[in-house]
Amino acid sequence: IRDRNLLFVGSVFGAYVTRDGGARWVKLGGLPTIQVRDIAIQKRAGDLVVATFGRGFYILDDYSALRAWTPAVALMPARLFPSRPAVLYAESSPLGLPGGSFQGHGQYRAENPPYGALITYYLKDGLKSQKARRREADAAAEKKSVDSPYPAWDSLKVEDREEDPAVVVMVSDSIGRTVRRFTVPATAGVHRVAWDLRLQPTDPVNAPPFQPDPDYPFGSGPVAPFVVPGAYQVALWSRVAGTFKPLGDPIWVSVVPADGPDSRLNGRTLTTLNEQMRTAELERTVLGTAALIDETSTRVAFLRRAIDDTPAADTSLVRRVRDIEQRLQDVRELLNGDPTRGRRGEASPPNVLGRLQGAIGSGWSGTLEAPTAAQQAQIDIVRGEFGRILERVRQLIEVDLKALETSAEQAGVPWTPGRVPRLPM
Repeated sequence: IRDRNLLFVGSVFGAYVTRDGGARWVKLGGLPTIQVRDIAIQKRAGDLVVATFGRGFYILDDYSALRAWTPAVALMPARLFPSRPAVLYAESSPLGLPGGSFQGHGQYRAENPPYGALITYYLKDGLKSQKARRREADAAAEKKSVDSPYPAWDSLKVEDREEDPAVVVMVSDSIGRTVRRFTVPATAGVHRVAWDLRLQPTDPVNAPPFQPDPDYPFGSGPVAPFVVPGAYQVALWSRVAGTFKPLGDPIWVSVVPADGPDSRLNGRTLTTLNEQMRTAELERTVLGTAALIDETSTRVAFLRRAIDDTPAADTSLVRRVRDIEQRLQDVRELLNGDPTRGRRGEASPPNVLGRLQGAIGSGWSGTLEAPTAAQQAQIDIVRGEFGRILERVRQLIEVDLKALETSAEQAGVPWTPGRVPRLPM
């Protein structure tokens, strides 16, 4: 704390320290303007802890990035700072939900630090779209009372089609495989984010990104399996107009088990990570197929309606679309279970999706243990049965439905989703 460089660097990270007549003052994000009576460093975790006069404690988690700062860093376009080892454990919810759960404010609970590996990075200028740069130039010209010419139409078209630039974090394992990728803030300054020590979620992307609902705490976003203890490389990339470029040098983050080097988690080697990734790929395919069946059912319903609205259409088209509807229901039943029995409260034979979610549900959310023998048996059953289901779905959509849509187009049936119109001769 007494190091002069640290006092200077603190202002960049929101931890500016001064002394006035022997008194110590600290300014951190969220810290009120009040006298600080004590400062300490929690050496094991590298946290900076301050105690204010009559207000409480404030903690700057892992301040090691401060010591890596030099005047030369401020001139770099980007910089990733070293990170302390990330502790791997399964977070607990003793009251069933995060925070105070159903206890409300009857039990005080402060927020924990972000779970996972803390990633601290610096951007000198940030990334800006072409439109943002033009507006900044126009504002600067206005301050100087200089006229700004109206942009050319081609330039405005480029702005309208431009995607927002982004900064992307890529996490790779020890053999170079990218296991996680996510976007982070791209504005200038120092930022800190947390990687939750999980692989990339594989749920279907057919809806807006998940957003927590404060009025409904039971919902949760896509879940992926945990990584295993080991060393992981974290790299920062820019994404501008679809082109990726590295930002600064990557760093290595150590993922360590919560109970030390003698933990039985150390027995989960890279082979186990391979198995986790293999199971995640199986889940990706099963969930994707279930979503495809639902999407195709909507597509076929539109086609049936269009055929009914076409008096000149051959009546055989109605029979063919009905046949496809029935076969879609058959494969959906194999994946999701028998809806006829389910609506009447009767048990039905195990289904593929139920087996898979039952086998991976607890292992991906509440524990770090490898699958039990019974869970692994369920995963193996799904892997053995799903191939035949997927082949039926492919035949149904890529061959039979495509042929039906071709016949519907030739019959002059109004356009429906999934079809490419033909120019009449």
